[in-house]
Amino acid sequence: MSAVGIAPLAAVAARQKHLLCCPRPRVWFASRIHPCSHESRLLVAASSSSPSPSSSPSPSSETKAGTAESCVNLGLSFFSKGRVKEALTQFENALALDPSPTEAQAALYNKACCHAYRGEGKKASECLRMALRDYNLKFSTILNDPDLASLRALPEFKELQEEARRGGEDIGYGFRRDLKLISEVQAPFRGVRRFFYVALTAAAGIATFFTVPRLVRAINGGDGAPDIWETAANAAINIGGIVILVALFTWDNKKEEEQLTQITRDETLSRLPLRLSTNRIVELVQLRDTARPVILAGKREVVSKAIEKADRFRTELLKRGILLVPVIWGEEQRTSIEGKGFGVPTKKATSLPSIGDDFEKRTQSITAKSRLKSEVRFKAEVVSPDEWERWILDQQKSEGVNPGDDVYIILRLDGRVRRSGKGIPDWQQIIKEVPPMEAFLSKLER
Repeated sequence: MSAVGIAPLAAVAARQKHLLCCPRPRVWFASRIHPCSHESRLLVAASSSSPSPSSSPSPSSETKAGTAESCVNLGLSFFSKGRVKEALTQFENALALDPSPTEAQAALYNKACCHAYRGEGKKASECLRMALRDYNLKFSTILNDPDLASLRALPEFKELQEEARRGGEDIGYGFRRDLKLISEVQAPFRGVRRFFYVALTAAAGIATFFTVPRLVRAINGGDGAPDIWETAANAAINIGGIVILVALFTWDNKKEEEQLTQITRDETLSRLPLRLSTNRIVELVQLRDTARPVILAGKREVVSKAIEKADRFRTELLKRGILLVPVIWGEEQRTSIEGKGFGVPTKKATSLPSIGDDFEKRTQSITAKSRLKSEVRFKAEVVSPDEWERWILDQQKSEGVNPGDDVYIILRLDGRVRRSGKGIPDWQQIIKEVPPMEAFLSKLER
């Protein structure tokens, strides 16, 4: 469970390689630090007012804090020691001490993490909702945070994510704006179509405005009255055009919402964590261009049978970059993220750079890709099974499949869903459909 807080400069100096500098007159640093591990956490520190790197917190700071900054510092200190209740109190105190926007965002995010750790999904969602709406918290921060896995598996997070997708005054428009940018890339002519829909509808409306009086005169008859059939035909064409154009505009809007929903699911999928055969934990997005994950979800016996059949075609599947990802319904094992221990994995994993936008940029280097490719084997282990199950259940509902059925989902090299089906996949058919990694068609997928 991640915490956002204002760390003392001593703690910041010890983790210089994880810091990101925010350009402000008063210098603030943001990074991410696990209290019990070497992974990073979102922190905020004021270099202009913090003590020197050699100084250490006084004993009195453990019991008293007079500013929002010191409250968040103290709360983070309590949090790192497992004293979640005291940490929660300090974050609440920080919010009551007229904090700056950065301090308020830090306190709210930390407070949400404490509530998530305590299993209070509704309270955690409310804190995140306020941070998104009032303090410009990026939704990607919530998606990236491995310590919020317990919250992301709850219905409250699904509701929060749906609100963020729709946008609004209660939660802000940041996440929806990001989704629409992706949507415009995938459907570049939607804006042009909408322009013509509006322009042609306006033209038809103006024509109808002038045609209706002529139609009335034609019906009344008399000298100089226009031909009734010709006028009625013009009015019918204009009105019919308006109806058709409005229907097309509505249809395009509906398709955009469906696309935004799919992009949201794809984004959620890309942030799901895996443990590779080398015991390294990565997010699915880091395997793009490197592997084609095949998610096998269902009862243990069905998944085991699917893996057993796949092993017969192991060589050919490896040539195609197939990576098996078994997800067993109701699996109670938590391989990496647990509520106890603030996100300390049960299995010791190799040290990783921080996961997020900064890491995504670094993974584009040839060296990083080559190293990751060498670690990918035939099978991976899911981390935080609850998150995986929730995503698969949402995918099943969107495709009209009964939730909980045994299914498989094949992903492309770019991370999007290639196809899915019920039961055990036909591996021979997959070998025929999926080109080898070095083939030209595979390069087009990237």
